[in-house]
Amino acid sequence: MKDRLGYLGYRLFTALLGALPEAAMRRLGEALGKAAWYVVPGRRRLVQRHLRRVLGAQTDVGGRSKAMFASYGRYWAEVFWLRPNRKAEIVEHADVINEEALHKSKAAGKGIILVLPHMGNWEVAGAVAESIGIPVLAAAENLPNPLITEWFVKVRNMVGIDIVLIGKGLRATGELANRLKDGGTVALLSDRDLSGRGIPVEFFGEETTMPAGPVALADRTGAPIHIVGSYFKQGRGHTYRIADPLPLSADGGREERIAAGVQAFARVLEDMIRQAPEDWHLFVPNWPSDLMEC
Repeated sequence: MKDRLGYLGYRLFTALLGALPEAAMRRLGEALGKAAWYVVPGRRRLVQRHLRRVLGAQTDVGGRSKAMFASYGRYWAEVFWLRPNRKAEIVEHADVINEEALHKSKAAGKGIILVLPHMGNWEVAGAVAESIGIPVLAAAENLPNPLITEWFVKVRNMVGIDIVLIGKGLRATGELANRLKDGGTVALLSDRDLSGRGIPVEFFGEETTMPAGPVALADRTGAPIHIVGSYFKQGRGHTYRIADPLPLSADGGREERIAAGVQAFARVLEDMIRQAPEDWHLFVPNWPSDLMEC
């Protein structure tokens, strides 16, 4: 019963948001995000800690944290608003910076690994990738509520993303590697260490851990890693910034290579986030010191 009630809530928001014009949907999402800023003080303080890491300890982050909540509200509103017949107009209002780097990697024939942080609207990125001839297979978490998992899979399929589920008892490495072997593209959200078994890195001046999966997959297959920054435009639309292939060392043992690669990834990710920290949807503890404050 609990699973079904949660699923029905998602379907209700899908119906309500989906009936609105784009501009109204976007503004409503931002307004709801700003409203949440007032009613969840603990989460607000956590977000402000994250922003001070990005912007500097002395920065006044009150307004910036409210903007992050607004950005997250917009993300959810857009997800609920998505429909197959809206994919073309979404693509029309999206800009891709450094697209040629992806085509160059595709031509090399070893596949492509796209690594994204939880920024902007990463769901829409699938539609944009498909529109430029680079359809993706993405790994998605198998959520405790199977009905909501099924809903998310349908949403992502709707925008051109093939999905393989990961989580307890599910491993996707083989399927991802096979897609790369066939010259395809995989996309991984990799700014959070959900498993707790990640690689120690320095990230915004403080040690935490990050998932090794993308770098381990690249080390195994030879596929290049492109980090992608996803940003909301001030009005309608999205901007996707493609980084050049992540330099990975061929020296040392496998563990050493992977550790160095994850740290290199963290450095590029810092640069991506600094360009629009309000669009980085990090609302959970991400550094050990966060847990001591919660």
